[in-house]
This record gives sequence, C-alpha cells and structure tokens, in this order.
Amino acid sequence: MTGPAATPGTNAGSAAEAPVMLEVEHLVVEFRSGKERVQAVSDISFEVRTGETLGLVGESGCGKTTTGRALVQVQPATSGSVRFQGQDLGRLSKRELRKTRTRIQMIFQDPISSLNPRRRIRDIVAEPLAIWGTGSAEERAAQVRSMLESVGIDPDTAGDRRPQEFSGGQCQRISIARALMAKPSMLICDEPVSALDVSVQAQILNLLADLKAAFGLTMVFIAHDLAVVKNVSDRVAVMYLGKLVELADSDDLYRSPAHPYTEALMASIPEPDPEHVSTHEPLTGELPSPLNPPSGCRFRTRCPYVQDRCASEEPPLREVSPGHQVACHFPLRQLSPVPERPAATTV
Repeated sequence: MTGPAATPGTNAGSAAEAPVMLEVEHLVVEFRSGKERVQAVSDISFEVRTGETLGLVGESGCGKTTTGRALVQVQPATSGSVRFQGQDLGRLSKRELRKTRTRIQMIFQDPISSLNPRRRIRDIVAEPLAIWGTGSAEERAAQVRSMLESVGIDPDTAGDRRPQEFSGGQCQRISIARALMAKPSMLICDEPVSALDVSVQAQILNLLADLKAAFGLTMVFIAHDLAVVKNVSDRVAVMYLGKLVELADSDDLYRSPAHPYTEALMASIPEPDPEHVSTHEPLTGELPSPLNPPSGCRFRTRCPYVQDRCASEEPPLREVSPGHQVACHFPLRQLSPVPERPAATTV
C-alpha cells in the first residue's frame, strides 16, 4: 500500500485498561456441505476493549469473514457466545437484536453490491433514521448532508444519484456514512479496502481513522493484507483454518511473531527495498480442506518446524509474554531461554 498511512486511534496501554465492549467465547460456526458439516470457525475466544481496533487477519478461507458476520449475528453461531456491552446477542429476541444492531454496524467487503442500485444516495444514507422514525424529514436531510460531508462526499451532487454512478472508493465512503447514521459504538469492517485501488485504500484507511477519533468508535478490522492491518490496529488476531493461532499487540506481533504461520505471513509482505533479505520462513504447501482438517495442530502440514507431538495434540492458546498469546507447542518466542529447536521431522 502506498500513500499516507492511518494510525491506531488508541495505544496498547490505554486499550488494556479500557472496559471490554465485545467478548467472544468458544465461538463455533458450522455450515452443511452435502451430508457433512464443516466448521468455518472452530472454538475461538477473544475480546475487544472500548476504543481499540482489533485486526483479524489470515488467508482466504480461514474463517475471518464468517467470524465478522457472526459478531453481528448476520450468520448465527452454532455454539458459543458473543456478548456486546454485556448482552449475549445469541439469546436476544429478534426485536431486541434488531435494536441492539444499531450500536454494532458492519461495513461489507464489496461496497457496490452492498448498496441498493435502485435507490438514491440520500435515501440509502437516511434509511437507518427512516427505519427507526428518528427526527423529522428536515432533520434527517440535515443529518444526511452532514454525514456525507464527513466522509468526503458532496451531498449536493451525490444526493440524487444512484450507486452505479460512483467509483468503488466513493461507494465505500457512502457505505461508511450509512453505517454511522445509527450512531454505533462499534464497527465491524470486513475487508473494506481489498476491492479498491491502492491509492484509494490509503484514503479510506485515513478516513476510518479520522471517523474513529471523531465518533469514539471501537473497531474490528478484517483483512488479509498484513501491511494494512499493521497501520490501523492496536492488537492483531491471526486465524488459520478456523482457529486463532496468535493474538498480540500490533507492534509486538510484527516485531517478534511467535507462531510459524504468523512468521510466514510476515515473509509475504512486499518490501520496497530490492536488497532487503527477509529473516522469516516463507509459507509453502496448500491450505488443507476444512472438511477434513489435520489432527492436532492444523498448521502442521505446512509448518517448517513440525514435530511428532504436533500431529497428536492440539496446542492451546497460551501466553508467551504479557498480552501475547500463541497456539503452538514450539513457539518461536518464549518467556525464558529454551533448548535449541529440534530438527524438523515428517508427519
């Protein structure tokens, strides 16, 4: 990514002291595939504190988008719980959930298809207010104008137009404006810049950072681009084949990854320096099928450090340093000196 980089809206210290806004415990999301069932999300737990941005990263198919959709109950969880501001969303009635969703909004990956092509922009942005009967027609129009200006869209030229008349970046700005009209406390951003040109990505990231500060937002930022996530996140959670494999402060994770998969993802980040030599192990092999995931550690079939124990025992998520959790029997980082890593074996 080029252009100006967004910066996190809070620091690790303040985030650690803030109250928990979102708490996910043992979340499982399954889908049926013929006669079989596949776990897109397999028993993950994490929390998001007020005012922080949690980045959720991983390869395509790892379950990060399904996780994001489960957070707002667009995709109901098979088991586990999602608690938002103390409320278990899975236990709310449809009426209660509908009301709670005004406080937790989602920005979808494809900005154009997420907007109704038959409606005008001013009506799309005003829809949250119209649904809940908020204010008079004049008050709604004034709020729409103010919000469009906040996201860099001219309400006079855009209000009467339709989504197909705008670029992808403009549509994403309109989607963000619509999400903010309900005055949410939290935004779930599902790869909001992956479909945009590189120059436009920087604009949207900077816009999100500005809006986070202006509206006091808490965010979950889902992406597969680690360079983007590094710039916007206070903490980063790494997913692999439906599992969380590492969770740490952004700077700590990028400076010293503890899981071999995270190390491999770091090696995939392009460096503008042609003489740069990466010290991280590159990722090789194919992603296993989620219909039949490997036993024990799910990453073992691609791990350069695999041992016999990895096939028979699933590693739990545990701390290797304060605030830094990893699910690996042989993490790259330890609290204290450890014996030299044994040579790799074939499993």
